[in-house]
Amino acid sequence: MITNQDIAAGNTLPSLGRLARKADHLVQAIASPSLVQLVLRVALAVPFWRSGTLKWGGFLRLNDTAVTLFSDEFMLHLPGGPYHFPAPTVMAFLSGSGEILLPILLLLGLGTRFAALGLLFMTVIVELTVPDGWPVHITWAAMALAIMAYGPGPISLDHLVSRAVRVTKTAHSGE
Repeated sequence: MITNQDIAAGNTLPSLGRLARKADHLVQAIASPSLVQLVLRVALAVPFWRSGTLKWGGFLRLNDTAVTLFSDEFMLHLPGGPYHFPAPTVMAFLSGSGEILLPILLLLGLGTRFAALGLLFMTVIVELTVPDGWPVHITWAAMALAIMAYGPGPISLDHLVSRAVRVTKTAHSGE
């Protein structure tokens, strides 16, 4: 409580403290964990989805560019290398499939931690292929790790499934 003596002495620290707490509560309300988890999932899904859509020429049909990239352009920058990708058609198919399926799982929040793990693995491969892209790749890795650590949040199918399983277990344990 601010007294008349505080005001006369110019002591406004208590009011600044209240203002700081209000600002902190506002920031927490804007960045609620459930919203942050949803935004992380979307942010990680988008670049992989966009890359994946460029690899397909139709349903389960890779375009020529995707195979050419893995055959001629992409190289693994490992010690003693760079090296060509083994089985470039298979690698292009796996990459294109992962870049479509894993973002869909992330957006739905279904098998979310495993989808994030898959995209983390793909990020490592991308980093080995394009080492100069590390500022973007580390951002993808951080998002994937955050999703793996904190889960999909309540705005997800994983959350609904988990809730349904709990309700079912509770109903069966009461019998």
